[in-house]
Amino acid sequence: MATTQPMGVGDFAPDFTLPGTANKNYSLSQFRGQTVVLVFYPGDETLVCTKQLCSYNNELQQFAKVNAQILAISAQDIASHEAFSAKHRFEFPLLADTEKTVAKLYSVVGLLGLPRRSVFVIDAAGVIKYAHRALLGVTFRPVSELIEAVASA
Repeated sequence: MATTQPMGVGDFAPDFTLPGTANKNYSLSQFRGQTVVLVFYPGDETLVCTKQLCSYNNELQQFAKVNAQILAISAQDIASHEAFSAKHRFEFPLLADTEKTVAKLYSVVGLLGLPRRSVFVIDAAGVIKYAHRALLGVTFRPVSELIEAVASA
């Protein structure tokens, strides 16, 4: 069913299941009861994406303090994600949305069919409390802004 308005703050976040690193499948619903920081990023081993995910990984304790789980999604396959994750020692899963099904659900597919750099904070009940979709993916949301969004979720 098509919506005329992209999902935003106050909307219930649609559930999904995707394959991810550590040879697991991840569903949004498995994290019910804790806050999820859902990060869509354009691609593995790209300059801004690498900086963004490394920044979040370096500050993982800040997310843990507010009981938030990071899930990072892009269109690359598991082999790409595993190599990217191992190289940078990410301690949160990278999920493969190769068909861009979840990116479309969250209205984050941009020009050229690439997922736009976007972040959603989803509260313990599954409601979107923060949504940011970048028009140009040259910057990313800082950890401090996301922690503030989680704390107020």
